[in-house]
Amino acid sequence: MELEFDVVDLPETEHVAVDETAPDFTRPLVNEEYWEDVSLSDLTDEGPVLLVAHSMDGAFPATYVWNEIRDREWGERFDAQVVGISVSDPYAHKRLIEERGIDHALFSDPAAGVAAEYGIENDLDGMAGVAEFRPAVFLVDGDRTVQYAWVAREWPDFPDYDAVETALDEL
Repeated sequence: MELEFDVVDLPETEHVAVDETAPDFTRPLVNEEYWEDVSLSDLTDEGPVLLVAHSMDGAFPATYVWNEIRDREWGERFDAQVVGISVSDPYAHKRLIEERGIDHALFSDPAAGVAAEYGIENDLDGMAGVAEFRPAVFLVDGDRTVQYAWVAREWPDFPDYDAVETALDEL
């Protein structure tokens, strides 16, 4: 079965960029066992963080991104904690983690407030007041300075995984 979908150009955005300070936030961070409120600065206090923003858990791009991250073994190969973020609630994140064998925690931000703060909010066509995260990747160092940033310009769109790996190597 071949998936068919329309490619949609996303509007220009003023997103967090390289050399800027990544905005701090606190949201539920979900792993395979439980979730608790954690801030980005709690994570960066431990070292660099690769923040992967993705569409809601039921959408195929989220599955593709996390399969690629798993297959490339980013969590094992690089000195950065890999975490995701999307509008999906903690229950949906737990299902995604279990179904896809994800070894990384996922922030839950159903109101998409972090997406708006980072400039990566994607208002869904035809649904008033409904937004999700535009696919994006931010490599944030221990001082919360963005070392690498990629933000989708169309939907669906996926990061250049090799470029992300190069940025991770250069930490």
